[in-house]
Amino acid sequence: MTSIASGTVLLTGPTGGLGRSTTLALANRPASQRPDLLLLGRLGQALAEVADEARAAGATVYEIGCDLSCLAEVRGAGQQAKELLDAVAVRPLHALVANAGLSVADTHTASADGYELTFAVNYLAHAQLIGDLLGSLTAPARIVLLGSNTYHQNIFRRILHVPPARWRDPIELAQPTARSAAATSELSWTAYSDSKLALMYYAHELQRHAPHGVNVIVFEPGFMPGTGLSRANGPTLQRVGRLVEKIPGVSSPVRSGPLLASIVLDQRWAHLRDGAFVLKDEEREVKPIAIDPRREARLWEATAELLDAAR
Repeated sequence: MTSIASGTVLLTGPTGGLGRSTTLALANRPASQRPDLLLLGRLGQALAEVADEARAAGATVYEIGCDLSCLAEVRGAGQQAKELLDAVAVRPLHALVANAGLSVADTHTASADGYELTFAVNYLAHAQLIGDLLGSLTAPARIVLLGSNTYHQNIFRRILHVPPARWRDPIELAQPTARSAAATSELSWTAYSDSKLALMYYAHELQRHAPHGVNVIVFEPGFMPGTGLSRANGPTLQRVGRLVEKIPGVSSPVRSGPLLASIVLDQRWAHLRDGAFVLKDEEREVKPIAIDPRREARLWEATAELLDAAR
């Protein structure tokens, strides 16, 4: 059977944190297990540096410039990836990793298309990119979405004041908070949790629409206080994060990057599909709220409406 590593992996958000660590974990594989890489992110020094480091490890790498907060740029990036594939500049596309993500402090903030920024970048941009490239994937193929256990509440997240998702109709989730409403940390984290629950619903529905041999997986890297996600939510959370990261067993980009690279490439995970949820290196059952065919179908329908309206 053809292996995932015999082709190309497209990864969003490769310049920092988990994305950078995953990129280098992929690039530093032995030559027989090393895919070609399409790195999609903002053009600039950070993207150039990680691309150069991956090339120095032996990987074939192309940088694709894209601001995920602008759907026109996402569509352009998808077209550029298709052109590279059609020109055989890289091997067939066997994996797409929707890694990029953010959490903004102010849910009043809108994307270039007028959508709430967290929902726009974490969810809509990846739905656009995957939709554009779904027909370009060559089986066996994997689509890996970055999930988060913040979709539900537990004692640890309650202590850190990280609220769970508060699901509403996707058209409502896509709207920035009214300017008359106060900007709060709770709103920003709820928006983040909502975007991650959307990705889980999307994963289940995407599998129903994906071609045979294209498997959809959700990867949760674990709480990573060393990433930039807490940066917009105040110095207190950042200080807590730096302390928590020192605890043995707590996730970090350096620890989680190779785990994500394994999910993308290794035969061990070839059986996963239907939005299977993997926490670090263990498949886990999700809470009942994360599986809802009616919500999933409505999200698919609403996503098409939102993406069409941005053209």
